[in-house]
Amino acid sequence: MATLPTSSRDQHRTSLGGSTLDEARRRIIFPLDYPSLEQARAAAEKIAPSVGGLKIGLELFVREGPRAVQIGRDLGLDIFLDLKLHDIPETVGRAVAAAAALKVRYLTVHAAGGAAMLSRAAQVASQSEGLLLLAVTVLTSLDEEDLRAQGIPGGLEAHARRMTELARASGIPGVVASPVEVAGLRGAFGRDVLLVTPGIRPGPRDGRRSTDDQKRVSTPSEAIASGADLLVIGRPIRDAQDPLSAARAIVNEVARTLSATSSHGK
Repeated sequence: MATLPTSSRDQHRTSLGGSTLDEARRRIIFPLDYPSLEQARAAAEKIAPSVGGLKIGLELFVREGPRAVQIGRDLGLDIFLDLKLHDIPETVGRAVAAAAALKVRYLTVHAAGGAAMLSRAAQVASQSEGLLLLAVTVLTSLDEEDLRAQGIPGGLEAHARRMTELARASGIPGVVASPVEVAGLRGAFGRDVLLVTPGIRPGPRDGRRSTDDQKRVSTPSEAIASGADLLVIGRPIRDAQDPLSAARAIVNEVARTLSATSSHGK
């Protein structure tokens, strides 16, 4: 399949409707990167008014399983299950079916798993209602040197584009890419691919920006202006003195960018 299915695209675009502030809030995914269910639930309940979804990664899901997914259900938020599935096609297909049974909204697979794996995942996901698969292109912790060490030619942007082409051709509706690659991917693939961006770091007033272990980062406004649909924002909210205020500030920043982008498009 060369393009994002209309039903999936429309389903996601509709969810981003409403006021600009509502749209900005719905574009923000908060990762529940906590070691216990109790900590994750407490954080989710506090931050829920200012985000559109919760991301559940390997640590919490391995530790707590489907109970972690229930947190999002209880709060009425989208669930982003970030397992980065990468295995033989049949195994991944069964895992996708299991995730679909949990009623999660987004599920990640590794684009590097290849066409057969991606196609099988897409086939299984198409039989569920509401599940959107996202193919991880290049981890934000990697840089050009890492790709060279793996024997991958052409650099980060070229590789992210190849992985996006593979995902689209295999029927995967969206990809996860760093904010550095988003503008190029949006330009190459238009609006028919859902672009999800981690590595978001609001810039402090002195112009410096914390990167932690992520090497390719951007501010929320830069990512949105470049064409990102969803922003995965964890540490800038979680590690703030007042997480809810930090989340609200990011929502306002995204809303201003959306308004400016909309005005320029008229």
